[in-house]
Amino acid sequence: MMTVKITSAEVAERAGVSQSAVSRVFTPGASVSAKTAERVKRAAQELGYRPNVLARAMVSGKSRMIGLVVAYLNNQFYPEALEKLSKALQERDYHVLVFMASQTAGNIDKVVEELLDYQVDGIIAASVALSSDLAERCRAAGVPMVLFNRSQDSPEMSAVTSDNRAGGRKVAEFLLAGRHEKIGFIAGWEGASTQRDREAGFVEGLRAQGVALHARQVGNFRMEEARVATLRMFDPALGPDRPDAVFVANDHMALSVMDTLRHEMGLRVPEDVSVVGYDDAAPASWPAYDLTTVRQPASRMVGKTVEILLSKIETPQIAAQRVEIDGPLVVRGSARIPEGWSRG
Repeated sequence: MMTVKITSAEVAERAGVSQSAVSRVFTPGASVSAKTAERVKRAAQELGYRPNVLARAMVSGKSRMIGLVVAYLNNQFYPEALEKLSKALQERDYHVLVFMASQTAGNIDKVVEELLDYQVDGIIAASVALSSDLAERCRAAGVPMVLFNRSQDSPEMSAVTSDNRAGGRKVAEFLLAGRHEKIGFIAGWEGASTQRDREAGFVEGLRAQGVALHARQVGNFRMEEARVATLRMFDPALGPDRPDAVFVANDHMALSVMDTLRHEMGLRVPEDVSVVGYDDAAPASWPAYDLTTVRQPASRMVGKTVEILLSKIETPQIAAQRVEIDGPLVVRGSARIPEGWSRG
């Protein structure tokens, strides 16, 4: 049994208005009186009419779709951030297409090419690496891009991050105030600007007080690799030379580090080893972890990302923006609390 598709002309006839009035009612931002909008929407509901978004996009040149590219969702910070991004865009009458990509530049190039085929109005790339010419191809297609929680050296690429370097310095100051002497660092993926800046700030903070990094391993932002890094850094064969504190480049890895220290190596947190992470992902506050961490101000980062992207869509010639938003150190129970400091 075939379904008869209701047209805007039929809605216009039922509502007693012009077909262009129907079009304006279903076009975000278009000017239409409240009375006309009510009549059209009532007629549309009675007839079972749904506007053809793709057809409207062909006429207007705007799809009102935003491509959202993310490298992975295992890190608990990203599902929350992506939900905030999607809601913020939907509140502005944009639809969101989510695409998964790997951390490497070659893969995201293919994903972005596919997004351009969908005629998206803009792209948000969350924690993915870009090739040098990708931004130019997007500009040539008239599609602005904003990086979320990752920056790029190109001054023509807009990016929004937390102030990762400042966050790393805060961790160094906290651990030194707690009188730790042998401080380690477990790095994330070394191709990430977030990893680079967090480590740089951390090392700067240590050096400012005449302390060198005692140990370093790489966990690549993955829990299993963080586990292996922990086993190496705290190898019992090191004896008293093992670290008494470790800064982990994100919470996703820090949870694995804590589990490994406690359940595989028999070490107490924080009595034997202090652990500090970065992100303040939801599990960080769970009693089982009670993780001291640097909070990424996700809501503010999302708000600024959406603001920059929509501004670029409306006014393509405006300059790129690089925004770093400061986040606080949240003191909990996974690290020795220095005298004069308090939880929370």
